[in-house]
Amino acid sequence: MRVSKKPEERKNEILDAAERLFAIKGYSRATINDILHEVGIAKGTFYYHFQSKEEVMDAIVMRYIESGVEAAKAIAADTTLTAHEKMFRIVASGGPETGGKERMIEQLHQVDNAQMHQKSLVETIVRLVPVLTEIIEQGIKEGVFHTQYPRETVEFLLVSSQFLFDEGIFQWEPEELAKKATAFAAVMESTLGAERGSFAYMMGVVTKETNGPAAVGEGS
Repeated sequence: MRVSKKPEERKNEILDAAERLFAIKGYSRATINDILHEVGIAKGTFYYHFQSKEEVMDAIVMRYIESGVEAAKAIAADTTLTAHEKMFRIVASGGPETGGKERMIEQLHQVDNAQMHQKSLVETIVRLVPVLTEIIEQGIKEGVFHTQYPRETVEFLLVSSQFLFDEGIFQWEPEELAKKATAFAAVMESTLGAERGSFAYMMGVVTKETNGPAAVGEGS
């Protein structure tokens, strides 16, 4: 006898199963029938929640993004932290991916998922801009940042960093990455009117994200 579940519970069950399958078989090879078999549901139940495999992948990606943004919001709302402390924690929490999340990002980096990959970057930027803008405005009040355009500056920095440091778009050599991370920290200091060297921690976080096990642990 099939167990009846609440719509949201069943939807998450489908997403969890699809995520496992995409990680094991690869997004392009996994089929809707594989998902049906994994969850133990009929096609009608699947199509009640999703119209296609692409829509499932999109929902999985959005779930990761929402989790990361919620973690960033929690850090931004912590009144015991300075603006720089918040920036560091948010950047560090977006560090190297582990487990299922890492495998899903590998799937996004595949050529046939380029459009979805791009959408995930855009969604991340759009959702993080107001969170980081609030932190920059806090930094202005604290006297550590000096800019007349906090939101626009955040947009420029986020767009450039999301694309420049994305391994699915660029495959930088370690030396190249280190130089770009150093330059990016300098750009942040310049555009935000921050003290020279105050964003030096960016280099460590960015290079660890790419180079592996010594990295800061995932916080989202």
